[in-house]
Amino acid sequence: MNTNGHKETAHIKPNGVEIAETILLPGDPLRAKFIAETYLEDAVQFNSVRNMFGYTGTYKGKKISVMGTGMGMPSMSLYSWELIHVFGVKNLIRIGTCGAMQDHMNLYDIVFAMGASTDSRYVHQYNLPGQFSNIASFALLEKAKKVADQKELPVHVGNVLTSDIFYNADETAVEKWRNMGILCAEMETAGLYMNAAHAGVNALTILTVSDHMIRHEQTTPEERQVAFTNMMEIALELA
Repeated sequence: MNTNGHKETAHIKPNGVEIAETILLPGDPLRAKFIAETYLEDAVQFNSVRNMFGYTGTYKGKKISVMGTGMGMPSMSLYSWELIHVFGVKNLIRIGTCGAMQDHMNLYDIVFAMGASTDSRYVHQYNLPGQFSNIASFALLEKAKKVADQKELPVHVGNVLTSDIFYNADETAVEKWRNMGILCAEMETAGLYMNAAHAGVNALTILTVSDHMIRHEQTTPEERQVAFTNMMEIALELA
């Protein structure tokens, strides 16, 4: 059990509330609020700095936290670094949305990010003598797949793209990544996986397809906030 409630940073001020060793990390802080109110028992808010809401409660008797991380690798990387190094979090599960690239994928499909390719230079700080592969914790990935199978939920497992660019001036970029078998695009996972690898902790990203980048299909912002319950329920079982 963490005894981290007395600690704080400029971005996370728990005011004595414990942050669990396992945390769910949606990008949208309102999705964190929804998860806490819908699934957690005895949920207590541990963060409201910059309206980046965080909560700790129990799920099926196990302590678990949930907190928003914002959009993009800089935001995800800042929050995940502090959760790992200041508050002692050991299992970080991003739950987010993505844009599908492959023809066999559809809206609301679930994706487990086994790997995360990226166009970011976040890895530059480690001064590695080669290219680093951003991969998930196999322990979390294996457990998540078993949960999905038990729930009879089909999932896609593979490589995703973590991009710094949402509106890309290069109109050929998506097709190039698609030709390499990338399942979908999002904006946070590679940073999370690098932080976790460097610290020796576990990370996994579970995504729901919110739009299709080839067929130009999309869900509504309201659906993105609350409708992706299958993804949430898989992640909660990892506590």
